[in-house]
Amino acid sequence: MKKTIILSFILICFWVQSEAQVGAKGTYQFLNLPNSARIAAMGGNFLVINDNDITLTLANPSLINEEMHNQLGLSFVDYFTDINYGFAQYSRTWDKVGSFVGTMQFIDYGQFQEADAAGVKYGSFHAGEYALNVGWGRKLTPLFSVGSNLKFVYSSLESYNSFGIGVDVAGSYFSKDETFDASLLFRNIGYQVVAYYSGNHEPLPFEIQAGLSKKFKHLPFRISALVTHLEKWNIRYESPINPAGGIDPVTGEPNEISGIDEFADNLMRHIIIGGEFTIAKVFSLQAGYNYARRQEMKVPDKLSTVGFSWGFGLKIKQFSFNYARAAYHVVGSPNFITVMVDMDGFAKKQ
Repeated sequence: MKKTIILSFILICFWVQSEAQVGAKGTYQFLNLPNSARIAAMGGNFLVINDNDITLTLANPSLINEEMHNQLGLSFVDYFTDINYGFAQYSRTWDKVGSFVGTMQFIDYGQFQEADAAGVKYGSFHAGEYALNVGWGRKLTPLFSVGSNLKFVYSSLESYNSFGIGVDVAGSYFSKDETFDASLLFRNIGYQVVAYYSGNHEPLPFEIQAGLSKKFKHLPFRISALVTHLEKWNIRYESPINPAGGIDPVTGEPNEISGIDEFADNLMRHIIIGGEFTIAKVFSLQAGYNYARRQEMKVPDKLSTVGFSWGFGLKIKQFSFNYARAAYHVVGSPNFITVMVDMDGFAKKQ
């Protein structure tokens, strides 16, 4: 049975799309939004931390385990303008089958005024996208686990509707001393079954990711390193108003950068660094740095803290609360709020 699961995982790993989906390429981009305040605080859209946090499993299903049984997770994000999104998760474990996490996610783009090219108004319309996720995880050995998410996606943008199916596949390694974790993820393998326009089927935002985290034995600190878009090396975006080498103040032309600088810039765009400091297992502080976000969203005249993120977590008995704030642009930073409840804690108390 274990050999069959491993073989299937390897075959899926090699079944990838020939052309990567980077940036705004591909539909259902909301699937890649951070679903956890803890994830957002550490700079990325997934984490590799094996500490039974149910909110990490949507992005990394190989973290699903039996210790999450009867856990509930709720997240809400006050995004930009009138846009907000949220998640609701619940986990159950069945012997000999594995552990499951069901997740319902949505993004609400708000109300829009409908008008023609002449400015004549006809009313208003709503836009939103939704996904139902069924995640499964199982430990093959005490050190290795695998997991998968099955996603049913529905999008409604005015009179245009779409439906798609996607799959995530992940595998993780956990060290015996519980200080080192590593994962490999294949996200959003799927197909747009019903297109917005007949015959115009768009690809899902497929991506290969890897990550690791290291917890120090004699220090309550964990460092996390995430690698994104392993399926495509060149993910640089050269903005005409914000080139990588800057603009020559005399000629007004973009400065050329050397081959080494270009290589380093491209490499760093794949890497996200985060850290977490824990105090007495009940309070934690997180921080992260996303180089690619900073390079793509910064304003040269006002760099601010774009690309940086921070947050904190508080655990009281069976309740856990996390808050994060991530700087995407100088115009504002989204607020992330996550609440987790261990339902079994109430039963134990009784």
